[in-house]
Order: sequence, then C-alpha cells, then structure tokens
Amino acid sequence: MALELNFLGEFRAGFRFTHVFALLCFVGVIFKLTLLIIKRRKTCRKMEPFDGPPPHWLFGHVFMLKQDGTSLNTMQDWGQKYPFAFPLWFGPFVCVLNIHHPDYVKTILASTEPKDDLAYTFIQKWIGEGLLVAHGQKWFRHRRLLTPGFHYDVLKPYVKLMSDSANTMLDKWESYSKTGETFELFEHVSLMTLDSILKCAFSYNSNCQIEGGKNEYIKSVYELSYLVNLRFRTFPYHNDFIFNLSPHGYRFRKACTVAQNHTAEVVRRRKEELKEEKELDRIQAKRYLDFLDILLCARDENNQGLSDEDIRSEVDTFMFEGHDTTASGISFILYCLACHPEHQQRCREEINQALGDNRTMEWEALSKIPYTTMCIKESIRLYPPVPGMARITTKPMTFFDGRTIPAGCILGTSVYGIHRNPTVWENPDVFDPVRFLPENVASRSPHAFVPFSAGPRNCIGQNFAMNEMKAVIALTLQRYELIEVPEWKPKLIPRLVMRSLNGIHIKIRPVQQTHKLA
Repeated sequence: MALELNFLGEFRAGFRFTHVFALLCFVGVIFKLTLLIIKRRKTCRKMEPFDGPPPHWLFGHVFMLKQDGTSLNTMQDWGQKYPFAFPLWFGPFVCVLNIHHPDYVKTILASTEPKDDLAYTFIQKWIGEGLLVAHGQKWFRHRRLLTPGFHYDVLKPYVKLMSDSANTMLDKWESYSKTGETFELFEHVSLMTLDSILKCAFSYNSNCQIEGGKNEYIKSVYELSYLVNLRFRTFPYHNDFIFNLSPHGYRFRKACTVAQNHTAEVVRRRKEELKEEKELDRIQAKRYLDFLDILLCARDENNQGLSDEDIRSEVDTFMFEGHDTTASGISFILYCLACHPEHQQRCREEINQALGDNRTMEWEALSKIPYTTMCIKESIRLYPPVPGMARITTKPMTFFDGRTIPAGCILGTSVYGIHRNPTVWENPDVFDPVRFLPENVASRSPHAFVPFSAGPRNCIGQNFAMNEMKAVIALTLQRYELIEVPEWKPKLIPRLVMRSLNGIHIKIRPVQQTHKLA
C-alpha cells in the first residue's frame, strides 16, 4: 500500500512538472510570436513609402519567384511597374527593399554601411570575418593592409599562372573540337578558376583539372559553395538550429573543418619559411609573391600585422570570392561570344594581333585588346557574376527623391536589374559592346554598371578578376571558334553567383579548320 502511494505521489509530481513545463513552452511560443508580429508591423511601417507587388501574408513573394529560370524576368516586370525600388518579402517577417536604379544605388554604395546580417552570415561560418563581411574599424584596417596585394606589380606574374590554368582546360577541350559534340561549360571553367586561384593564393599546384576534384581540400571548397547556395534558397535553413540539425548542416561543418584546417596548415608552413627567409627580397627572388605572402608581410603604422585567424579568414575569403564569381563571368562571356559570331571574330582578329603565335597571355597584352574588353563588359552587364548585393542600414538613409529608409532595414541592390533597366540602357537585352566606348561610358551614370560594386566597399579584387577573364577569353578565341547551341538556352537563376539551371552549353571547333572552310 505504501509503495502504491509513493508511486502515485511521484506520478502526480511528474504530471504537475509536465504541465508546468508545457505551460512555460506555450508562454515562450506566444512571447516569440508576439515579438515577431511586432517586428512585422515595424517593418511594414518602415516600408510604407515604397509601393510593391502585394505579398502573401505567410509566404511573402517566395512562391511568386519561381525556381524555374523565370524569377529574374518577374523581378524585371516588377521593376518597370515600381520605379527605383520595391519591397520584397521572404516569408512573413523578412523584408528587403529591392533597388534597381543607379540614382538609388549611388546613395547606398557611397556609404560604408555593413553587409546584411542574413545571407552573409551563412558564408561567415566558412570564411570567418574577412574583408567581405567585416565592418567598422576592422574592415578599414584590413582593407588598408590588403590593398598592396592587388597592386599591378603583384598581379603581373599571376597572368602567366592564369594562362597555364586556361591552357590546361583548353587542352582538355581538344576532344570536343574533334567530335563537334555539345558540352557544358561551367564545370570545366569552375575547375580552371579554382586551379588558378589556388596557385595565386598560396602557390598550390592542385592538378584539380586533371584529377577532377579528388583532393580533399578541393572537394571541401566545392561542397561549401554548394551548401551555402542551398541554404540561401531553402528558407527553413535560414534558422541556425534547423540547419545544424539537418544532414546538410553536418556536411557543412565537416567541409568547413577540412577547408579551414588546410588553410591554417598552409599559413603555419609559410610562416616557418618566412623565419628562414628574413628578407622579403629573398622571397621574391625565390618565387613570385602570392596572396599569402602579402598577408604575412602586411604591417600597419604600429608595425602590427594580421593575426593567424585574420590571415586564414582573408585567404578563405579570397578563395570564395575569386573562384565561383570568375567562373560564372567567364562561362557567360564565352556563351555570349558563341551567340554573336561577328563580335567573336572581331575579338579574335584583335587577339591574334596582340598575341601573335604566343600561347601564353603576357601582362603587356592585356591592354592591347580593347574591343575584347568591351565584349567582356557587355557580357557581364547582361549576366553579372554577382546578381545582387545587400546592406543593412545603421542610420536613416534618404534617397534623391526624398523618400527615407530608417535604420535596421535590409537594402538589396539588384545588379541584374540595374544592368537591364530600360530607363538607363537603350535596348537593354541586346548584346552591344559599343556601349562601353569611352564617350558612351562618360554619358552614363557611373552607377549604371556595377558588377564589382562601387564606392568604398567596392571589390578589391576586380583587377584580378578582369585580368583572368581577359587572359582566358583571349587564349580560348585564339584556339577555338565558339558555336551556339540554340536548343540549350540558359535558364538564369540568381544564387550567390549567377547560374543556369540547365547549364551553359556550346560547341567548338579549331580556328584552323574555320580558316580552311572559309
């Protein structure tokens, strides 16, 4: 009997505890929902000056922007209906003011406002607090210390490394030129830019183009790029708790560990080399200065350098920013030239005159291909490698028409929208390199073309990227004629970089064969 009473007492106590716990959970959920509702109302008030497409009360505009390659067209239609900017809702609580006009973007990019605290936080788990996501005094100091790393004296030897990587890719294409079969560009170009940046970042010859990404570090970089894109477009994954519990979260943490450990080990070894080679001149005589050398030797006015953690973050940032973005740019440039053989041929004639029989791009030749450079710029106008940028306001911001956005708002700059805005560009969907003649550039707003952002937070590596694009395009056109495959039109999808759902496909044939046919 006593045993039964004891059991009943424990059961009642446990039952009461369960009720209290359930009640506390219920109160917590109600409290959290109340905060979110208050946040939504505040956000609605902040966006009152700006008209936009009516959102669904729960899903916002998510299901209106279909993931079938038509979302950018939908955004363009909205842009014409709502000039300058309009609110975009991602679910019931997250709202971004989408900006698609140079006069608006000028106000944003002239400021030093930090990157937004949504998408960039996903990348930060991998690259740390490098130049891409840093802000305030840390960003200012790192920017100042890294700027010498992109001086033309440092960039000069990189051109040969880029050429070597490009020629490896072009040698692999010989089989496609013989059979005339259609092939997908992006995968090849992505391996090539990864190979190139590994050489430029820390003198690492990966052979990834030959091995096809068997190296653990290379696999981790690909895995991280894929998972960051996946998380960005899977809205439940925006929550750290949900993402960390998912299989993708586990894969992300594992790949992060591999990539970060690799970079840390490379930094450690290079620091040991520096102890042996005390003078910078000796290092330079031994080999070219790579990005890691610049970071290790950087000193501020107090003779203080970057910490090991800062160096790792900046190397990983350089890897992230200079790999997929450049691969996207080069792939779409080659596609555009395949679609416009008359411009392709004019570029080829210019390139042949600049290079002669030389199968390696030289630094001096980069300035001798102005028409090719205009075609490159026109291609990245139509298909910007980074289709959008985001900032968060720390103070009220007033635009030229008097409308004001308060502090705490996410501002999304649609680079694609600006580059195809019909009020800024005549016939914006037409490929016309003449737009980039000096006299035509001078007549436009400098913020009408912002593939590398603008203002104080512009892309520090834009010359590196342009040099690589020029070198790869020149060497490709020297060897091959690019041929459009009409049944394979890219279905554009904006991710962290511009991609195509169905890939980017072309055919090629040797230039010598073209001359014989002519």
